[in-house]
Amino acid sequence: MSTVEQSAPPLAAGQKLSRDEFLRRWELQPEVKKAELIGGVVCMPSPVSVAHGSKENFLATLLGHYSWCTPGCEAVSNAPWLMLGDAPQPDSSLRILPEYGGRSRLEGLFGSGAPELVVEVCLSSASHDVGPKLELYRKAGVSEYVAFLIEESRIEWRCLTGGQYARMEPGTDGILRARVFPGLWLDPRALLRNDGPRLLEVLNQGLQSPDHAAFVEALAARRRQTPASSQTEAPTSNRE
Repeated sequence: MSTVEQSAPPLAAGQKLSRDEFLRRWELQPEVKKAELIGGVVCMPSPVSVAHGSKENFLATLLGHYSWCTPGCEAVSNAPWLMLGDAPQPDSSLRILPEYGGRSRLEGLFGSGAPELVVEVCLSSASHDVGPKLELYRKAGVSEYVAFLIEESRIEWRCLTGGQYARMEPGTDGILRARVFPGLWLDPRALLRNDGPRLLEVLNQGLQSPDHAAFVEALAARRRQTPASSQTEAPTSNRE
């Protein structure tokens, strides 16, 4: 590749770029770890606060624990997704692997399509996360979208129904229960007070539920019926 081909203006918030150009410029800036393309516009989030990082860690841990106990599911943190011509970088996501009937795929280094569930922790980015980003996830078909609004001390869990997001309410016991991922249970009050043991206790109750056992069996059945999906070979890259 020539010097001319290797050079490009640095990414900056507000630039209007195609996804290919956005990814090309980002590839030339491996020091940039957080960047997104939403609606064709480059977004460069502010540095993550301690409050943001703490909540993100709690939620990512829960998704990771769920995926370890649910063969055929994969939890991902801070990875870009190629989605309807854009490239969002959600804080966390949970997907069903394609060989188990999931809709998303790998395209080079990145996920392509829509993971079944996305989590965003929102502080300075709140208007963005529940505005343009929410609309992108809706159009792309992300089945469940969880937004933790730090300033409001509130969790908004949305499910895609008939092409529109509907807010999901906790059960009478105060527990939020995922629909696409049976057994993924969340106690929002425990999350608000950073009560890790309680969060894990509730999740483990979900993992021991009959619904989760049935889901694991259903995923295994899909795996037996679905040929292993071919994944695009990841190209050499400066970005990990």
